[in-house]
Amino acid sequence: MSDAPLKQNLRLETELQFVKGIGPKLASVFSKNGIKTVGDFFENYPRAFEDRRAARHISTLKEDDIVSLKASIVNVSSYSMGRSSRKIYDILIKDESAQIRCKFFRVPYKGYFERFKPYQEVRVVGKVTNYRGRLEFHHPELKDVEIENTETAAEDLLVPIYVENEGIASNKIHKLIESAFQQLKEFPPESFPPSLMKSYDLITRAEALQKIHFPDVEFANDYHVFKSKAHRRIIFEEFFWLEMYLAARRSGLKKEKGLLIENKGALARALEKSLPFELTMAQKKSFAEIKTDFRSGQPMNRLVQGDVGSGKTLVSFLTVAEAFESGYQSCLMAPTEILSEQHFKNAQKILTPLGIAVGILTGKTKAKDRILLLEKLISGEIHLLIGTHALIEDWVQFCKLGLVIIDEQHRFGVAQRGLLKNKGQAQNKSPHFLIMTATPIPRTLAMTVYGDLDVSIINEMPKNRIPIQTRVITETKRAQAVKFMIEQIEKGRQAYVVYPLVEESEKIDLKNATNEYEKLKNEFPKVRFGLLHGKMKPIEKDEVMNQFREHKIDILVSTTVIEVGVDVPNANLMMIEHSERFGLSQLHQLRGRVGRGEHKSFCVMIMGYAMSPETRERIEFMEKTNDGFKVAEFDLEIRGPGEFMGVKQSGLPGFKMANLVRDFELLKAARDCAFEIFKSDPDLKRKENQLLREELIKTHGPTALAGIG
Repeated sequence: MSDAPLKQNLRLETELQFVKGIGPKLASVFSKNGIKTVGDFFENYPRAFEDRRAARHISTLKEDDIVSLKASIVNVSSYSMGRSSRKIYDILIKDESAQIRCKFFRVPYKGYFERFKPYQEVRVVGKVTNYRGRLEFHHPELKDVEIENTETAAEDLLVPIYVENEGIASNKIHKLIESAFQQLKEFPPESFPPSLMKSYDLITRAEALQKIHFPDVEFANDYHVFKSKAHRRIIFEEFFWLEMYLAARRSGLKKEKGLLIENKGALARALEKSLPFELTMAQKKSFAEIKTDFRSGQPMNRLVQGDVGSGKTLVSFLTVAEAFESGYQSCLMAPTEILSEQHFKNAQKILTPLGIAVGILTGKTKAKDRILLLEKLISGEIHLLIGTHALIEDWVQFCKLGLVIIDEQHRFGVAQRGLLKNKGQAQNKSPHFLIMTATPIPRTLAMTVYGDLDVSIINEMPKNRIPIQTRVITETKRAQAVKFMIEQIEKGRQAYVVYPLVEESEKIDLKNATNEYEKLKNEFPKVRFGLLHGKMKPIEKDEVMNQFREHKIDILVSTTVIEVGVDVPNANLMMIEHSERFGLSQLHQLRGRVGRGEHKSFCVMIMGYAMSPETRERIEFMEKTNDGFKVAEFDLEIRGPGEFMGVKQSGLPGFKMANLVRDFELLKAARDCAFEIFKSDPDLKRKENQLLREELIKTHGPTALAGIG
């Protein structure tokens, strides 16, 4: 870092345009990526570090190496994959030892490839990938050596590499960050208490930011794997503030009083005896944990996670029976009308014989029916109300709500949980919450997203379940897959064909449900087809689903509206077009729509033409396992937590440096630290915790400390 005198005129909250060398025009470019202030700029961390002290040759490269080397360009070419209009760009480079290809599956910015010509000398920085037995670079950093030598003073540096912003080169970004540091007046006071810093061997935040952008060459190996002291501080911090928020929520919940639900369990036993099968040990264990919560005197906040078809809903019905026997009402909120109706039909079949009256409320419930429903809720005549978001409407009031069940929690926000909670303050005590998800969540993610909940896991499948056979194929074998599907229909089975789009898009070269439905109908006139998608009116969707359940439709052409909640035991084939457009957990959910009956079931995932090797590897993983937890772990590792859960729905912050898989040990340390702080100082009233209290409010808003004092 330069020894130029500080200009003493910037603070972390200063707008980026006031940094010398940036101005309004460049600031607007950075702003598109959420970088608006000096503080944001310092948190624009390097994605890698280039060690120019260690010269590498192509012949010495190994898979997963992150390297920097000089080479000359042999050839620059591009080609399309199959019938797609999308191009793959291929730059062949060589040095005195060997050749290697640099492949790009998307264009970084306009004019990027026009810069490179044969015989041009370039520096290549990137990760070495093994694709089908051949080493390649995928999306490496390429830089003209002549330009590099004029812009960079020395070769013996550990140089940070930043994501380029609309043609603003990495070295330019580095110089601007240096300029911002030189103009910074001061860093805010350190928020971590000295005792915390010492216990976890952390350097200050100010020191960490400087060392990340201007690294110590001495610790080059630690920088390459994001384990330097600077990285450790920032990663710990990102985890810590999330865990502090979760610890605050949990501390507040522990102070609340919960309804005491304690009885002889006669109804739950009667329900269990009425079943044509025995509960799995995992189901029994989960229900036992729920009963312990009911008797604790504190409100239950428990997550039950299990694979598709593992029997979570049945456990929730046992829980409803337990609440009903103690005189309390229950409600079950699901994300879609289809899933709500599925739960309603199952509840009527299983719970009504026990004397438990079940009602349903969705967006399509008529006004006169809503009035009658409200009367029965207030009088206590309805014991279980099932519905969608409509349950949180102001007019919905209960007589004695004791249990709230939420299905597919990651589709709802914390605020929606709070609205339901307020409907159940019976005896000035909070209702019990049971959260269900059929999306198995790796423990790393569960510790972050659901850190304020106790977790029960149903990891056994019913004994009569036949494993689903999965095959991943390319578009070239689609005709064979369709032929196999028709053969299954001729045997009396039913099938799903799922597309990522409803209608044709000019921007995306993909098949769509509407067009393909018409094509299939014309190609196979004797087969009964149905079409289902999210743009249809509720009454139309209901009609199609009822016809499919009653086997008046053989093949249901659909978008992902059938991802959850559709249970048709006779359907034994799921065909997913453009499977590369889906996340693995979503593919697993779709696959779970079959395999529910006595017939052997199949899932065929068809990949489009234009995809990267990484995408192919990701989809082909689905052939290796039917275990949703293994799929989830792999999906998290490949895509990262933001995409895996959907950041907005889950409330999971978009970590700027921390990685849940790579940094799991630091996550555990941050969690232990945060929860220990709240254990010893539940209201954060001690002097040494005052800055922590202020920073928690700044990071998560004024409601972060709600309920803890």
